[in-house]
Amino acid sequence: MKTFLAFVLKETRHILRDYRTIMVLFLMPVAQILIFGFVVTTEVQNARIGIWDQAKDNASLQLVQKIESSGYFRVEKHFRNRQEIDAAFNSREVALALVIESGFGSEMQQPDGASVQLLADASDANTAQILVNYSTAVIRDFEQQQRPLADQLSLPKVEVRMLYNPYLKGVYMTIPGTMAMVLILISAMMTSISITREKEMGSMEVLLISPLQPYQIILGKVVPYVALSMINAITIVAMGLFVFQMPVVGSWFWLFVINLLYILLSLALGIFISTLARNQMVAMFTSMFGLLLPTILLSGFIFPIENMPMVLQVLSHLIPPRYYVQAVKTVMIQGGGLAYMWQELLVMGGFLSLFLGLSVWKFQVRLLGQ
Repeated sequence: MKTFLAFVLKETRHILRDYRTIMVLFLMPVAQILIFGFVVTTEVQNARIGIWDQAKDNASLQLVQKIESSGYFRVEKHFRNRQEIDAAFNSREVALALVIESGFGSEMQQPDGASVQLLADASDANTAQILVNYSTAVIRDFEQQQRPLADQLSLPKVEVRMLYNPYLKGVYMTIPGTMAMVLILISAMMTSISITREKEMGSMEVLLISPLQPYQIILGKVVPYVALSMINAITIVAMGLFVFQMPVVGSWFWLFVINLLYILLSLALGIFISTLARNQMVAMFTSMFGLLLPTILLSGFIFPIENMPMVLQVLSHLIPPRYYVQAVKTVMIQGGGLAYMWQELLVMGGFLSLFLGLSVWKFQVRLLGQ
């Protein structure tokens, strides 16, 4: 028994001497609890909405004030016509629009009460349903306050219209996110493991002393995987189209451009990971866990970014899948073109240039060290 206790004590001391193990044991659970506690929530806070108040009477102004003070919504725009509403949804400036018809104040005094219209961006079906439920509750509470003696069964008439996804199909949200997750994992992981394996076998040194330039070595590694990754992208889109009946509303050309740019970005990220990883195991785990969790939590395809703390909102800007998901939704669901997604393409192009530049620099540093 003493021998066993001595062995346990020795192992305990060995564990405590390794600060990496201590960090994994104690810091990682705390970090995961904090991240999931803030991110994994169905609550709505500061949702971006727009209002078209055609009545502009005392009652409509009070309703607008109640919505603004509810804590659920942040009024981004005040519309003047239907065209401005359509433009705001296409550019993703708002997730919900409230339309107050003329004569709202006088209708409040009628037995049937007033009526309003809610327009929701249902490309994210879950968020759209939550926003409609919250706003409907605020509107009904407002009318009951204004008409305390009214029949409780005479609720305000709220006309709801779900844009882009009228049947609230969940695949409209999951397919773009699945594409982002699969492509970045497969592309980055395959590339990083392939290059790291050559480093372990010593064949990378042969390439480094060959007449090929560092950028030529990188391009030679990337090109074969581009075709393989495009096949994966086409397969996912085809399954969404034929199995789940999710149409591609916008341009197939721009969908191809988005996927090609994202695949190149993912491959460049994989190459950069390979320049840092010491072996294949490190490359695989870095690609899987370093990319999978941020893609799920911070890309916006499952959890609305607006609901997250400001620190995580800022951090999400550093996650390339966020821009890919937004661009794919713009084309596939909303039918938008370059005018509504050029910013996402520009950012992805910037990430591509950054990771390629860093990879070439790392290869040059290693070449000089040979």
